[in-house]
Amino acid sequence: MKENNLDHLLASMKIIGNDHIQRSQLKHRRSLVEAFGLEEGMRILEIGCGQGDTTVVLADAVGESGFVLAVDIADPDYGAPITLGEATDTIAASALGSRIEFRLQTDLLDLPEENFDVAILSHSSWYFRDPEQLLAYFEKMRRMAKRICIAEWDLNFTRMEQRHHFAATAILALYSEFIDNEGNIQHVFDSLQLQDLLEKAGWAVQQTAVVDAGFLQDGAWEVDHAQSIREEFLKTPPRIQSLAASFYALLEAEAVESLDSLVILAE
Repeated sequence: MKENNLDHLLASMKIIGNDHIQRSQLKHRRSLVEAFGLEEGMRILEIGCGQGDTTVVLADAVGESGFVLAVDIADPDYGAPITLGEATDTIAASALGSRIEFRLQTDLLDLPEENFDVAILSHSSWYFRDPEQLLAYFEKMRRMAKRICIAEWDLNFTRMEQRHHFAATAILALYSEFIDNEGNIQHVFDSLQLQDLLEKAGWAVQQTAVVDAGFLQDGAWEVDHAQSIREEFLKTPPRIQSLAASFYALLEAEAVESLDSLVILAE
């Protein structure tokens, strides 16, 4: 994939700002969408669209005859330095906007059941507070879509430089268990847990894959976030403080790579 192939996608997301970061993020999302095996003309249901990074790649993949319904439970003012409302308004006004409908402040469970070719959860499963909530979403999507494609961070890291992202993930998961927050890690699901929930919801897993994501900035962002909330663990029980301290000891490193992305395809 040539870098200049991303230029029209960057133009659709010009409000995001930093070209280098956005280019690498879009490059990875295009790799994920290629792994999803989407085709032109498909109707896509995307859950947890956020600021639309994956949405624009999905819209590009399905072409002018396709459609993406992008849903997120967050309100338009959520997010920094660019809010969801600012980002999605910019995308809606772009050349790809005619094939996308954004619905913010919307819970999938409250939506009427329409028919879609594929349902997508791209790096959004860890926002769910518990397995029961995610299972309810999988069950609803089973009634609405023929296929489901999931991408999430792969906890089975293969390079030592990724250990720091793994440790930060563990810290932030503990943080969400004891400190109420709106962070993007509320409950960590691994590959087997996600597959088990899919099967309980009536899906049959067809394929799994791993997509390289080590070049992304997310690992360093999560490490920085974990470091910023360290004193919050003084409010937790002593055993949790001790466990958190063990994970914090793993963060002391200069080189940080992001975890790779796990992809799960089911029908």
